[in-house]
Amino acid sequence: MFTASHNPARYNGIKLCRAGAVAIGQETGLAEISRRAQADLDVPGPLAGSEAAPAALEQLNLLDEYARYLRSLVDLNKIRPLRVVVDAANGMGGYTVPAVLGGAVLDELPLTIVPMYFELDGSFPNHEANPLEPANLVDLQAAVVRAGADIGLAFDGDADRCFVVDAEGDPVSPSAITALIATRELARQPGATIIHNLITSRAVPEIITEHGGRPVRTRVGHSLIKAEMARTGALFGGEHSAHYYFHDFWRADTGMLAAMHVLAALGEQDGSLRELTAQFDRYADSGELNSTVVSPSASLQAVRAAFATRTQTTDELDGLTIDLGDGSWLNIRPSNTEPLLRLNVEARTPAAMAAIRDEALAVIRGSQLPAPSA
Repeated sequence: MFTASHNPARYNGIKLCRAGAVAIGQETGLAEISRRAQADLDVPGPLAGSEAAPAALEQLNLLDEYARYLRSLVDLNKIRPLRVVVDAANGMGGYTVPAVLGGAVLDELPLTIVPMYFELDGSFPNHEANPLEPANLVDLQAAVVRAGADIGLAFDGDADRCFVVDAEGDPVSPSAITALIATRELARQPGATIIHNLITSRAVPEIITEHGGRPVRTRVGHSLIKAEMARTGALFGGEHSAHYYFHDFWRADTGMLAAMHVLAALGEQDGSLRELTAQFDRYADSGELNSTVVSPSASLQAVRAAFATRTQTTDELDGLTIDLGDGSWLNIRPSNTEPLLRLNVEARTPAAMAAIRDEALAVIRGSQLPAPSA
């Protein structure tokens, strides 16, 4: 698949997978593919194998089959009427939403879709196709309030992520969405395993356990989560970045199927989305905060030392997670591609979260300053 996902227009790339949508990561083949590709590029002249006869080309339009399959997984025919604003960000959601939710292919659903930026345009003329950035949600938030909608949905460029906005225009935490979908899936298959990465709220494993499921905590990253889903036979998995993975979708992440679950949950009862998701929102979180650093390892150790006297436990599953007790924790982990440290903090109250967040950021950024001269 040629895709830039949520990245700016100047980026593109090739997403690779094995048969059955099995992910390929650096440790499972991607590094070797890169090495071979670079070897070809380093040799002047035609690329290896370029003189072979071209393969036959076959064109397939899978949109109808895609829509029918998703509709078979979540029944939206019997929900109450909902007004839904959808910001496709000029990405693939503008192609798939009309087919799956809008009645362009199948029978119409009790949904009134208010479209935003459905025109396919890889230059992303309205805003970047990355709903993780708050600035890219502003148009949707305003449109939801203006339209008197029940819910807003924001997709990234390839629509494998979906952010949700309530009727008041406020974003709903991806952790709350993970917990909501987990309860629906556990109702369908009691006792199932549910994956959550280590940045999701602690409410997620609590709620999974309360509903009879088995929570499994993983590192951040789609190839890692897909591999863990295969290993454990997990039914569903969710990430803080609004990636949602489904066993019934070849363990792949799909924003559309996640959106359908949220629409079904909302439409099967009479309350608002805010009322529905309040039960899944138990802690205050910082969101992911990035700091440019000279030495990620030095900053990480500085944070470890700063919180040492208050630390209950630590683990290094992905970066460094420090449990401070009473529901408070922080995680710092280096970026794989940039000189960045990513910080996530959670606590029982906004004030407690803010205090830990500000202290950690001061340590991270202060540890990179030159020592004062004598």
